[in-house]
Amino acid sequence: MNILYLTTFYPPYSFGGDAVYLHRLAHALGDDGHHVEVIHCVDSYHLQHPRNPEEAVASHPNVTVHSLRSGFGWLSPLLTHQTGRPWLKKRRILEILGSKHFDVVHFHNTSLLGPGALTLIPRDATSVVLYTAHEHWLVCPMHVLWKFNQRPCEKPACVRCSIQGGRPPQLWRYTGALEKAGRHVDRFVTPSRYTARVHAERGFPFPLQHLPSFVDRADDDWKTPQPAPHDRPYFLYVGRLETIKGLQTVIPLWDRIADADLLIAGCGSQESHLRALAGSNPRIRFLGQVSQEKLGACYVSAQACIVPSLTYEVCPLVSIESFARKTPVIVRDFGALPESVQESGGGLTYRTDDELLDAINLIQSSVTRRRELGENGYHHFLQHWSKEAHLKSYYQLIEHTVREKADVGSFDAQSSVFQQDCDLSS
Repeated sequence: MNILYLTTFYPPYSFGGDAVYLHRLAHALGDDGHHVEVIHCVDSYHLQHPRNPEEAVASHPNVTVHSLRSGFGWLSPLLTHQTGRPWLKKRRILEILGSKHFDVVHFHNTSLLGPGALTLIPRDATSVVLYTAHEHWLVCPMHVLWKFNQRPCEKPACVRCSIQGGRPPQLWRYTGALEKAGRHVDRFVTPSRYTARVHAERGFPFPLQHLPSFVDRADDDWKTPQPAPHDRPYFLYVGRLETIKGLQTVIPLWDRIADADLLIAGCGSQESHLRALAGSNPRIRFLGQVSQEKLGACYVSAQACIVPSLTYEVCPLVSIESFARKTPVIVRDFGALPESVQESGGGLTYRTDDELLDAINLIQSSVTRRRELGENGYHHFLQHWSKEAHLKSYYQLIEHTVREKADVGSFDAQSSVFQQDCDLSS
């Protein structure tokens, strides 16, 4: 198949898990012999990070990356943000779309390509058109349902919230532009059932289908683990150092944890504040940004991974990455965070500080319980969140969509390529 991905961020010009997922998916499809092209916007990355990324990412012979740049720099994403249309990127996107027939056109985080990017695909095209909601941009101009830069959003107040969050309001959201553009999409999907419900509750007019995320097992690095990154028992935090991620609620508790350290992998705007909060506590260690290659050893040797996010996470890859290493998780009982734990039995949930301390103490005190949770998470990972499981579901999603788009007379000829490439005849 020829597959085209359109997204705002793609490694190394990226910040979060959505781009990591897309990079993994593109390479997994390339390994399967498909040809993947990716369109992403470098100008948008430079809005938050003026310098080029320091770390390179792996390339793949079957993956072609189109990095969009304009001569207008920050003006290009700002114009898109305000109008909902990729004015200064439209011509290049259309050139790529017209360069060949794409069997699948899949939109991911298109916040700074705008809903107008969806309309560049003719509605009568034979391509399967998908959209994955990796965050809440479809219903939230701030993406993360974090209201007034202070708390989870219980009720929309988008104009005031945008202004208080330092962004100009998006008036196109009140014109029906997103609903009109969404008609060009065959299926909207999301990595968690919870997020699909949130979109429906917030008035998104199209149904979202659940498509679980995945991580590659990285050669089963738990079987041949690298040396532990720390010489004492430890719990692990992996993620951006931002207020919404909730690490500031965990650090003060560590004075009450006697026999384990806290390792923190990540960077972000709140790093200096969090370091000050940790003070001189010798049992809290900041690792900085850790590469995916080195993170495996961090997960494998951890007692558990703590995911304390304060807002509506869509699908934290951290939990799945932990399960892939037989490491249990302790997650806040909020948003989509508990969904993976409830489905797998691979961890514990908490609502209060005392419940978090109880969960930490339980995992510390019982090797048997820790191993049981780790095995549960790993077994469910193999069935639902491994690369193999995800590709099977992804191919089925494509084929089912082809069946819906094609009439009975043309389906066999049109879908034969999908049957051969996707191995779904059984």
